[in-house]
Amino acid sequence: MAGKSTLLPILNGSASADFRDTLRQHGLGELRRREVTTLQINVGKLCNQACHHCHVEAGPRRTEIMPANVAERILTLLAATPSIQTVDITGGAPELNANFRAFVSEARRMGKHVIDRCNLTVLFEPGEETLIEFLAANQVEITASLPCYTESNVDQQRGKGAFEKSIRALRLLNTIGYGQGGSGLVLNLVYNPLGASLPPPQDKLEADYKRELRDNFEIEFDRLFTITNMPIKRFAEFLLREGKEEAYMGLLRNHFNRATVDKLMCRDLISIGWDGKIYDCDFNQMLELETPGGKSIWEIESFAELANSPVATDSHCFGCTAGAGSSCGGSLQ
Repeated sequence: MAGKSTLLPILNGSASADFRDTLRQHGLGELRRREVTTLQINVGKLCNQACHHCHVEAGPRRTEIMPANVAERILTLLAATPSIQTVDITGGAPELNANFRAFVSEARRMGKHVIDRCNLTVLFEPGEETLIEFLAANQVEITASLPCYTESNVDQQRGKGAFEKSIRALRLLNTIGYGQGGSGLVLNLVYNPLGASLPPPQDKLEADYKRELRDNFEIEFDRLFTITNMPIKRFAEFLLREGKEEAYMGLLRNHFNRATVDKLMCRDLISIGWDGKIYDCDFNQMLELETPGGKSIWEIESFAELANSPVATDSHCFGCTAGAGSSCGGSLQ
């Protein structure tokens, strides 16, 4: 079902079939999920920042926040789904949700790998003084947004002072062992292009990040993930204001890469919204494009029931298949 969230006008109507037509033209047919191995939980839109590229439109005044009963139901379903290996917690700033530490603790007790999608500056919010120690004690993998290694570019996207706070946070994480080889504490960074372009090659940019952060700030990290800006929400509004919507969609379509389709995150992942609705990915969630059938967590007994089901698609899916591909784990090639 189509939602009310911001989607470029050129993605409506017959254009929604454009991605499906492209798959058929390449002999790929309908996208279907395999066995569910990753559970992504979006605990809501509350965030201490309001970044320009944010596809969630998160911010300090957002009131969409996952309640305790939804969190408890998700944990019940997680326990009933042994195929899930990874629990990926996102937001907003997921750490600001009252259920965040329970999600981490219970998922780790079940033997799951846990990822925290952290904006770094949240580490300095009131009440989060013990957050770093908690994450380290539970061996949580941190995947942190840092859209550039220069102050001007980061502050342009995330607000004045965001870069300085991010650097302080990374130094603190390094001090406790994150990003230090052999520690078992994984620290990844995430890059988004500043404008209407595809990300550069991930390996080359990772080398640039490592050199600049090491030389200028004595900061170490494990991997850099490059993620394509999706033409939805705040970024869609930017494209419309700049008159670049058609050119950007043309860029994505013209760079469709057949080789990325088998590795798309929606093939092995499900995304749960703050209200318990089920989606095929976080981008679909922000568009209120529910899984075919529109079930919620209250209508299933295990996430395994979603295996082999079709994936809901629209033309924004070209963002995940353009160039080297894009996912929450970075480039697909």
